[in-house]
Amino acid sequence: MRDWQTRGVNPTLARDPYGDPHEDSYEEPEPEPSRLGFFGTLGRWTMRVIVGVILMGLIVVGGTAARVWQVARIDDHSPAQAIVVLGAAQYSGTPSTVFESRLSQAAALYEEGVAPEIVTVGGKQEGDLYTEAASGRNFLIDQGVPADKIIAVEQGSDTLESIEAVSETLGAQGKSSVVLVSDPWHSLRTRTMARDAGLEAWTSPTRTGPAVYTRESQAHGIARETGALLWYQLTHFTADFSYTAGQ
Repeated sequence: MRDWQTRGVNPTLARDPYGDPHEDSYEEPEPEPSRLGFFGTLGRWTMRVIVGVILMGLIVVGGTAARVWQVARIDDHSPAQAIVVLGAAQYSGTPSTVFESRLSQAAALYEEGVAPEIVTVGGKQEGDLYTEAASGRNFLIDQGVPADKIIAVEQGSDTLESIEAVSETLGAQGKSSVVLVSDPWHSLRTRTMARDAGLEAWTSPTRTGPAVYTRESQAHGIARETGALLWYQLTHFTADFSYTAGQ
């Protein structure tokens, strides 16, 4: 027999007298489980959900803004039964610059023969002597549009109320197709509301006035209408934010 067998010496210790006798059976310890456990996993999923919601929100807002910009560029002169001018500020019967631009566009469409009549719409604020509709009608008459070709719907303190009033008035006359005149950035929301109200509607926005003069007014208009349209689509209530780019 070999010498180490006779002496009962472990061969490992024979090679290394200071070695660990349990070295050959050593196993790597398992990693310590996360102290957060379930709550750690829940936190990670919560963050993922939050990030996903934010990304989806950005996509929706960006897509809506792009659509507002796209429809603002549409100028449809297809024949209709009426031209509808959305109201804007007026001062003792004198239309603001914004409103005058819309009325001038409507008069040009009438002269072109797009529709046989013009509908002005809009009520009045407290203290006003004239409604927006009456102020617009008087302006169009001064521009040469026959008085009997203008209908003044003197109702509506916001876009939705105005559209619903127009739909009711024209519906009573058996009419439903309209070309809407407003600022470019207002076109998509106005058209959406009109179609929801049962009108067959398309748009021919202004190309002059404060709404289109500067990059600032254009950016403001797109942002304003993006928020207002999203609010309407979510709630079916109006949200006519104040216009600050000029009157």
